[in-house]
Amino acid sequence: MNDDNRYRQTIIGFAQPWTLVATEQGISELIYPPQVAEQAGFTEDYSRLPENPELFAKFGIIDRLERYFAGEPVEFDDVPLDVRGTPFQRSVWAALQRIPYGKTWTYGQMAEAMDKPSAVRAVGTAIGRNPLPVVLPCHRVVGSNGALTGFRGGLEMKKAILALEGVAAMNPTGHERFRF
Repeated sequence: MNDDNRYRQTIIGFAQPWTLVATEQGISELIYPPQVAEQAGFTEDYSRLPENPELFAKFGIIDRLERYFAGEPVEFDDVPLDVRGTPFQRSVWAALQRIPYGKTWTYGQMAEAMDKPSAVRAVGTAIGRNPLPVVLPCHRVVGSNGALTGFRGGLEMKKAILALEGVAAMNPTGHERFRF
């Protein structure tokens, strides 16, 4: 993706700044707050991208994210996207949108829903590369025992996002690298 056609916008979620990135074609990334992004290994400096509030308003994403972070059920399925990934990754990310607000699916259920029941690990890997957390709700995917297992933004962030949707009592037992 050419930096010349990318734009950024800051939004507030959980009283912290998140960075939204888009092209003229659609939303391409949602970056966690700086402290979380650093812990998750994001190194790109998005501050050099120009702002374009009119573009984000045209996509209707800012209002929806603000309502979402205020605890209102919001759908993102008609927001134009411009995500980069392999065809398999994009198919996994599209399948994430089928998980209803306030519900969770296991990685196995995701693979089954895609008619790829033997691809559980590949599905999990693709979910882990999701460039649009919240918009493509990867936080709604949990381990086969119902426990929180992984999230690039950290298990505490995943737990908080799920709690916002009314999914409570989740146990963050995932891999140590996600425990922040």
